[in-house]
Amino acid sequence: MPHTLTAAARHEAEIRKSRFLALAAPIDAPEAAQSFLDASRDPQATHNCWAWRFGALYRFHDDGEPGGTAGRPILQAIESQGYDRVVVLVIRWFGGIKLGTGGLARAYGGTAAECLRLADRVELREECQVLCDCPYADMDRVQARLLAAGARIEQAEFDERGVRWRLAVARTDVASLETLHTDLTRGQGRFQVS
Repeated sequence: MPHTLTAAARHEAEIRKSRFLALAAPIDAPEAAQSFLDASRDPQATHNCWAWRFGALYRFHDDGEPGGTAGRPILQAIESQGYDRVVVLVIRWFGGIKLGTGGLARAYGGTAAECLRLADRVELREECQVLCDCPYADMDRVQARLLAAGARIEQAEFDERGVRWRLAVARTDVASLETLHTDLTRGQGRFQVS
């Protein structure tokens, strides 16, 4: 099962007088990767190399380093540790000693890999949308139990009959949450996977 980061992470290394700073963050869409990169790159640095993966989509960039020596090793660090929905930026300040292509690949990939290895991670779960409702009398109890069971409320609408929620639910939890919902509402509420 792939993982993502629980929060932004950073790791710094000095390699043959060059300073490398890896910054990593979870992303909820490919566009979020670009926003993170725009906000995090250092225009004073020698190179701002990066990679991101979001499902089947991925991108990487060497930012002036020889082709394949920075962006691809960063992407390989993401993939080799089983990450998804993650962006990693490795910033380099040149220290005066050339590292060669192999040295660059090891420096960029190694700094990114160590940053990800030290970061807090969480398993990504495949989610689906569920529409459910319940009478007002059951609302607080049902909401508390659904949230405790891992559902996430994305939308709530209220009318004279009660509340109608759109939930994000782990696909593996749908059956148990439906049983829980039916029990809590005594069969009075709708629970429909959309």
